[in-house]
Amino acid sequence: MAQAKLRNLAIFDHVDHGKTTLVDGMLKQSGIFHEKQSVQERILDRNDLERERGITIMSKNTAVFYRGYKLNIVDTPGHADFGGEVERIVQMVDGALLLVDAFEGPMPQTRFVLKKALAVGLKPVVVINKMDRPNARPAEVVDALWDLFIDLGASEEQLDFPVVYTVAREGLASLDPEQPGHDLQPLFDTIIQHIPAPEGDPAAILQVGVSIIDYDPYVGRQAIGRVHNGTIRAKQEVAIARGGAIIGKGQVASLHVFEGLEKKAVTEAAAGEIVVVSGLEDVNVATTITSPEQPRPLNFVPIDEPTVAMTFMVNKSPFAGREGKYVTSRKLRERLLRECESDVSLKVEETDSPEALTVFGRGELHLAILIETMRREGYEFEVSRPRAVVKEINGVKCEPVEELVIEVPEAYQGIVIERLGPRKSELVNLENKGDGQVRLTFYIPTRGLFGFRSDFLTDTRGLGVMYHSFHHYAPLAGEISDRKRGSLVAFETGEATSYGLENAQLRGELFIAPGEPVYRGMIVGENSRPEDLVINVCKKRHVTNIRSSTSEIDTRLTPPREMSLEKCLEFIAADELLEVTPKSLRMRKREL
Repeated sequence: MAQAKLRNLAIFDHVDHGKTTLVDGMLKQSGIFHEKQSVQERILDRNDLERERGITIMSKNTAVFYRGYKLNIVDTPGHADFGGEVERIVQMVDGALLLVDAFEGPMPQTRFVLKKALAVGLKPVVVINKMDRPNARPAEVVDALWDLFIDLGASEEQLDFPVVYTVAREGLASLDPEQPGHDLQPLFDTIIQHIPAPEGDPAAILQVGVSIIDYDPYVGRQAIGRVHNGTIRAKQEVAIARGGAIIGKGQVASLHVFEGLEKKAVTEAAAGEIVVVSGLEDVNVATTITSPEQPRPLNFVPIDEPTVAMTFMVNKSPFAGREGKYVTSRKLRERLLRECESDVSLKVEETDSPEALTVFGRGELHLAILIETMRREGYEFEVSRPRAVVKEINGVKCEPVEELVIEVPEAYQGIVIERLGPRKSELVNLENKGDGQVRLTFYIPTRGLFGFRSDFLTDTRGLGVMYHSFHHYAPLAGEISDRKRGSLVAFETGEATSYGLENAQLRGELFIAPGEPVYRGMIVGENSRPEDLVINVCKKRHVTNIRSSTSEIDTRLTPPREMSLEKCLEFIAADELLEVTPKSLRMRKREL
């Protein structure tokens, strides 16, 4: 493929603005599927967790053909916790489709991804999506984007961005907000016209910048990256370099390029192409595949520091080893270090104990996805409560501060502001959207958000929506009150009974049902008072000679509160742990 006929682009957006749906439309209209082929929605969301949660977690590559041009497309996550997936691929592309909802406009993650794209000089194309919404306001959204571009220091060339108006769900695009389109042809034409062809000299010394690590069960480790200079060939001897030093050498076992959803084997690929290289064991994200005789490492975009930490440790509960396949500290360490090789925004550090490791990530969801992935693989372990990463700046201890955007009906704005006050938040903007909804923007310490989501959903009757992303570091804001209610803690090891739970539910809200095994020190519910309460949920009714065989039927139990992984992480206090196994999530006191 000649360089002039290549376009490399990434698609950025805020979560749920329709990016993966737009990629679906581009794939379908480029003709890679035959007419009668059954194709699922969100084609690129292949991971089970992505399909279950409806979000993109990992950056993924695909390629479409249009009028003789090849468009290499990188689909990126829209959630702030997976911002590292955005940072690592910006050097793989020359342009960016910035997708923005026609009603919501720019959101916190829009600012983050646009800042990264502009910093490396990517040429932006703005896509205003969901034009079929009855309250769409494309003119105001474009004005807000202009202000955002200027605020982020965009160059004159970047400020001259084209705008395409789309309905991704229907596969429609138009250059006029008043005229609905018929297909995505205006979008394809705008990409070819405004995103530059890749630069690079095919005859120069080889430089392939690795941005993604994939794994294939047949060929093993695969490096996905862009050929910045030179030409890479199958069976070629290469060196792997990082930071000016060669860290390994090897032979390219096989070479592939992307075509639709498939990887096509090729014998060589020249500068500008995005390739998949197999057979190199030492290769990692942010390494360069180069010439062994004349190594030329590339400089990579620095990755933002993690803002949240959590301790992962071997499971030491009385039920340890019952449900997991991998339970030792060695297996836990190997798995976490392997994750660091592909996730650049994750860090792992040793602790004083050989059985515990500190894991650093971008947010609670980032670490929760890692925990859920590991438990599905058969790992059993315990984790501590998430905590904010504090660092020293000019001799002052500083903590991460998030930009929090909340959209709620007007009736609930008072309770939201009241709840966020004790969490050291600062209200920086209040916008009435004219349809009974208000948008509140706060700056709030990261630790102030821990445990807030469940209270927020309760206070707003599930009608509120909240988004947040890292904004800046600021001096420590002082003490932030912990959760206001204590835990109900099991008194003895055994099996929960209806009789025991009936007495326990008078004291608070339960997390377990009759028949569930419990152990001494396990958290079985939330107390209605601030302190912890030890309670016997295994207690059985006293046996008497007039007892009826149907006496237990009289017991009236309220259904227990369902505790998901995220809810457990929000609930546990500093002196509590979460036991994670492939089958169960159990909260417990740190000291049983």
